[in-house]
Amino acid sequence: MSDENSDTALSGILVLEVGGRVGAGVCGSLLAQLGAETVLAERPARADFTAGKACWRDQFVAGKLSFRPDPDDPDLLRRLAAAADVVILSSDVDPPLLAVAAEAAGIDAVVCDITAYGAGAPKSGRGAPASDWRLQAETGVADTTGRKDGPPVPSPLPVIEYMTGVYAAAAVVAALRVRRLGGGGQFIDMALYDSGFASLATFFPKLLLGGTEPVERAGNNHALISPWNVYKAADGWILICAGSDAQWERLCAVMGRDDVNAAGDYARMAARITYREQVDAIITTWTLGRTVADCAEALNAASLANGAIVTLDPHPREPNLGHRGMIRELDDGAGGTFFVPGSPLIMSATPGRAPDRLPAPDADRDAVANLVAEREAGAAAVPAPAAKPALPMAGLRVVEVGHYTTVPLSTRHMGALGADVIKVEPPGGEATRGWLPVHEGRSFYFAYVNSDKRSLVLDLASDAGVEVFRRLIETADVLIENLKPGALARRGFSAENIAKINPRLIYCAVSGFGHASLYAGRPAYDSVVQAMSGIMEVVRDDGIPMKTGISIVDLLGAEMALVAVLAALEYRDRTNRGQFIDLSMQDIAAWMTQIAWNGKTEPAVPLTVVACADGHVLAEAAVEAVTCAAGGDMTMTDGKGASNLTRADLAARLTGAGLAAVPILPVHEVISAAHTRRRKLWFTVPDAGVDWPLLASALQLSRTPPRVRRPMPVLGRDDTDILAELGLAPVAENAD
Repeated sequence: MSDENSDTALSGILVLEVGGRVGAGVCGSLLAQLGAETVLAERPARADFTAGKACWRDQFVAGKLSFRPDPDDPDLLRRLAAAADVVILSSDVDPPLLAVAAEAAGIDAVVCDITAYGAGAPKSGRGAPASDWRLQAETGVADTTGRKDGPPVPSPLPVIEYMTGVYAAAAVVAALRVRRLGGGGQFIDMALYDSGFASLATFFPKLLLGGTEPVERAGNNHALISPWNVYKAADGWILICAGSDAQWERLCAVMGRDDVNAAGDYARMAARITYREQVDAIITTWTLGRTVADCAEALNAASLANGAIVTLDPHPREPNLGHRGMIRELDDGAGGTFFVPGSPLIMSATPGRAPDRLPAPDADRDAVANLVAEREAGAAAVPAPAAKPALPMAGLRVVEVGHYTTVPLSTRHMGALGADVIKVEPPGGEATRGWLPVHEGRSFYFAYVNSDKRSLVLDLASDAGVEVFRRLIETADVLIENLKPGALARRGFSAENIAKINPRLIYCAVSGFGHASLYAGRPAYDSVVQAMSGIMEVVRDDGIPMKTGISIVDLLGAEMALVAVLAALEYRDRTNRGQFIDLSMQDIAAWMTQIAWNGKTEPAVPLTVVACADGHVLAEAAVEAVTCAAGGDMTMTDGKGASNLTRADLAARLTGAGLAAVPILPVHEVISAAHTRRRKLWFTVPDAGVDWPLLASALQLSRTPPRVRRPMPVLGRDDTDILAELGLAPVAENAD
């Protein structure tokens, strides 16, 4: 192992990446950024799988060693698999030769298999291996994107593969922790289906309680806020959000339209929602006469949330991404430049390693052979693993100051992995406690997104609350928050002060644009970050930039925080040093768009959506091929397909003609789908006389499976117990 790896989170770890899925490439890339020596076993792509990582080979080989196994002499592949600490597979798409790696992996290895439906799942699909786009259709993800009056819009970006790959990296680091503590190796079963299902948590509350009402697509709108949309400017598009009546008033002043508000027609949010089209027309009249930059400057001066739709030409041209080192140039091997993202893992002690080379196929065969020989020479007997190892985060205390989605979701996984998660809430509780439907003051959404935590009410604006928080930090292993940058520092809890209070603490801050940012204090909703990272440039509906229906930025931010915290704990346990993690959701979102950089903005395959008698079908083929295969049962109007057949009948006809096609399931059908039940992706538990729905973890570890056990309790239920553990008396202002 090279010296440069000695001070990284995964120092000394050897990873063999053989899986052909994008998710496998994502997982391997993150492990490489964390300091593992990652060897990519390269083979030609399967001819019938046009959605694998081979379509974007250069992105997924950057920063790794390239080795091409010899079909006639697979000995080096076997030896490499036997020597590796981690083997990443995609058993549903990998060529037979690469199955050698799974067979040869050592009993102490962590073997992670990333597949469409789960290892050995009976639902394997027909024809070509299931693509990300098929999974978008089958998990309901595609049905959430697009305008209310239009068809579903599948994302050209393989969003489910990315989510699964990041989850897989977290599962691998968790499994390595178990192994280091004496629990031995284990198998990880990562399914794209599970990740796609989990991404729909915000759409589930009523459906998990037995509702069947379809989820309405909202386009770029917000169901409870207006204006919230993208608007055409003189030279591009810009997203504008005004979340309150006061913000609308400021927006009218910026536009020079005080008359609109003075008349009172749209002064209140309810009216602006009712007359959303008229409000949007007023704003469009203003934006069309200005450049995107002029609009953004005026809006920022008035502290109004906005985001220019960043183009990918040939990478996201956004100043903050450059400021944070997220745009990197590599030699493409032909005298040109190839752009790759830097690492979004901004960590003070073990920063993620940005890719620094783009190896040609099989360029590192000799280096791999030497690496294997060194491993074999230093191999020691593998001790017998513990019969029943503890969960990966057992015995660790995590303090969360989180709200809405990102941090609460990340710590939900930490709780399922065994951590004691203490959720610090302000008097009155976190905002999502009131999201409908509610039972006796507890939102069903809030209860399952915050499962396996304890509740502590603290007023951080009071001296007493600050003192309790200080004591919490002294006893914690992890502090994670997604407040506005600087919010904790103003209470005396800057990263520097926290390090003095507890030098072993992992402090993870998740924000829209990062603490080290050009945009201090700028509002950063999921939609704004999608606009400012390049996502909305790629996802379009009739040419209009479109946000994904799932909050992909929030979701990936949560997953990346889990990866970073687990990795930082590995470094902490080895060195006794904590660190500060500065995660920017803009960095993470831009990193996901990398497959559309360097001029590859089109999807790997054409995607066609056809309206049917009972919904829609997604075909991975050009319109002309779909029309031909459908025969006289399909028509085209304004470039859109329509058929009088049912979804099932049209999909069967297209599949019979050799095309990849599948019905697009609405979210309410996914809840009760056979594969959802088979994978046990949701279940109910009794609590205080009510059956509360809970969501299973997408991290499926064979020896230490995450345990999702209980919903979030009522506000402040655990105050007395937690304060007693800290040796403190109850805080009077928090008493019932």
